Amino acid sequence: MTGHVEHLLRTEAPQVLGALVRRFGQFDTAEDAVQEALLAASRTWPADGVPDNPRSWLIRIAYRKMVDLLRSGQARRRREQEAGLAELASREPARDAGPPPDVDDSLTLLLLCCHPSLPATSQVALTLRAVGGLTTAEIAHAYGTTENTMGTRISRAKQQLARAGARFTPPADNDWTSRTAAVTQVLYLIFNEGYTTSSGTELTRVDLTREAIRLTRLLHATLPTAEVTGLLALMLLTESRRLARTSADGHLVPLEQQDRTRWDAELVQEGTALIDGVWNRQEAGPYQLQAAIAAVHAAAGSPERTDWPQIAALYLWLERLTPTAPVQLSRVVAVAHAYGPARGLALLDDLDRRHGLDRNPLTHQRERAVRAHLLQMTGDTAEAAALYREAASLTDNQLERRYLHDRADQLDRG
Repeated sequence: MTGHVEHLLRTEAPQVLGALVRRFGQFDTAEDAVQEALLAASRTWPADGVPDNPRSWLIRIAYRKMVDLLRSGQARRRREQEAGLAELASREPARDAGPPPDVDDSLTLLLLCCHPSLPATSQVALTLRAVGGLTTAEIAHAYGTTENTMGTRISRAKQQLARAGARFTPPADNDWTSRTAAVTQVLYLIFNEGYTTSSGTELTRVDLTREAIRLTRLLHATLPTAEVTGLLALMLLTESRRLARTSADGHLVPLEQQDRTRWDAELVQEGTALIDGVWNRQEAGPYQLQAAIAAVHAAAGSPERTDWPQIAALYLWLERLTPTAPVQLSRVVAVAHAYGPARGLALLDDLDRRHGLDRNPLTHQRERAVRAHLLQMTGDTAEAAALYREAASLTDNQLERRYLHDRADQLDRG
């Protein structure tokens, strides 16, 4: 599938789904019908060309698929009546139930997919399917599971939405804040999984990072709050370093060794402008703080010119807002760079003792790698090498594992 067709399908997917759900009120069946229409387009458009009105084409095909799905289900008489109406609408352009030109259903769908009745893993999967237009197979591959397993997860998520009485409408005024927070968290999770995959032979999944950025741009265009702006800035600034993270022979390159001329200057400029534009708007939230940290890195022309004391202060601020294990571990790294490895090790020992970073599933692998790096800085190469190997044994990402083994081997060779 060509890049143009793929982008077009990703863009139109939520609009087509919105047209069907608005008419029938059956999200689960409509979502399946839209997926069938997207698959049909991916097979025919590259060969036959994109139709003049791709959205109408997709809605027409999705309506037909909806008819088939409704007819094959239970409660045949009631559903056949609905199917008859759908079939009539699909044959008569004047009765096309597609959304008006100025209506964008993407935000409503994002909010629906991130319904509080769903666990985070289901929110992510459903968002990628319904709003991102990814197939079940693509999502399963991104998260290192089978298509059947992911299909079951998505099916259960749609059933949970039905049981919860979730509707295709914007949330009530008093529910906007919590629902928007759920959406930004889901987009953040999608981006992070794409930027450093939890398993496999690739360091990044560009399809996931690109999709997370696209959806965040969409959210920002509709809801440009300071935190949504901060999230978009964070993604752009982080993504700007992607090409420099691996060498020509496929090895992982840590931040301090990256060729900064390979950083994407346009993304750096856009991300920095976004965070600068909201920094003084109100008290900074977690995404704004993370974007500010990324902007400090981006402003340094070389690793030696990085303002590590400022980064350490920003991480301390971030830790007070979100005292999570990954944030605490990142502060250790910043403190070590700003004030020396001994200070970093002392802080790491304290956090391990009080918060168990070395036992937390989110940080137990990286805690070994960070400790190894700090010990290497102090000259304790034997213990550092052992910890690098231990960290390597705890990751399923093959590029990261190879990098950690290489670090250990270099120390052994002196």
